[in-house]
Amino acid sequence: MNEPLEAESICRDVLVVDLGDQLAISTLLLVLTDQYARGFSQRVRESRELAKSLQSDYEKEYFTGLIAERRAKSQYDKGIPGCGPLAYEGLEEAMAHYEKAQKLSPEGKDDAVLRWNTCARIINGHPDIEPAPAFQSEPLELE
Repeated sequence: MNEPLEAESICRDVLVVDLGDQLAISTLLLVLTDQYARGFSQRVRESRELAKSLQSDYEKEYFTGLIAERRAKSQYDKGIPGCGPLAYEGLEEAMAHYEKAQKLSPEGKDDAVLRWNTCARIINGHPDIEPAPAFQSEPLELE
């Protein structure tokens, strides 16, 4: 659609009529995650709540991974100091959910594997997307 605000409105209208409509829930979740890049990252909490309301365990894991992935990419794209380790943490979280989703995946559905591969390529393609350095303190010398 490329009109996330309109799509969001439509999904919300559907959910007023049928709170459990799985297509409206998953579409709204996708629309909200599309808005992360536009600075609407406060939508993360609502996205996570929507993922919990999905009936399929596969979809719960897959969409929770997608939330983490899109949030990580959004944080990285802002280019603020420390965004590389922050993105790494989010992509690692996404990959863990995709691994769980793959185990629950219906036969022939490879979306979780493809998303996992995307996260791995992002990490491998950006040297600054790496774990945060471990905090090291100097040992105290007792006199």
